[in-house]
Amino acid sequence: MAIIKQFDKRSGITYVYDSKSYYDKEKKCSRAKRTLIGKLDPETGEIIPTDGRNKGAKSQKPAVSPELDKDKHIRELEDEVRQLRLQIRALQKELERINGSMM
Repeated sequence: MAIIKQFDKRSGITYVYDSKSYYDKEKKCSRAKRTLIGKLDPETGEIIPTDGRNKGAKSQKPAVSPELDKDKHIRELEDEVRQLRLQIRALQKELERINGSMM
């Protein structure tokens, strides 16, 4: 398992993928399977989880007024929890793959 960062020149967004290598017996070479984890926030460097579908402007969060700083902080913490759960899930899958290959 490896974390791959790929910059899209058209949109200016850096996407983060979980890359897993495997051997393709038909083509007789190693290949990689990538799974989208999310986007890289250019300001903070954190991974923002995404479901992989282009939702456009509909997915944009509405502007938060200053009196709702508490709600904003809660949303940021929820996003961090989602990000950590994605990382845990990816690590669990990798551990299962490693344990399965040892048998």
